[in-house]
Amino acid sequence: MAQKSPLDDPETAAYAWARYKRIMRLMLLITIGVVAVAIALLYDSDGAASVHFYIATALGIGFTMLLTGALMGLVFLSHGTGHDEAVDNRLPDADELFGDKKED
Repeated sequence: MAQKSPLDDPETAAYAWARYKRIMRLMLLITIGVVAVAIALLYDSDGAASVHFYIATALGIGFTMLLTGALMGLVFLSHGTGHDEAVDNRLPDADELFGDKKED
């Protein structure tokens, strides 16, 4: 039987989601900085590139960093609240999966 998740408690959930939002805000600021530095370095090395190149680079770096931050934030959220311990990870025995096989 699976245990009750700590995220079912409204106070714990509110604290955890506030922490997640704080992590995402920090990740957004870091992403903006990294994108600005990357665009500046690209412009400095090869200023004759198309504006579409800079837009694609900024979007690619930005989406990748924000997606990574969001997924890692969810990992921190589930581990930090004890939600991971509430999951039942026990696998059934082979007899339960395949039945009782007797060789003749």
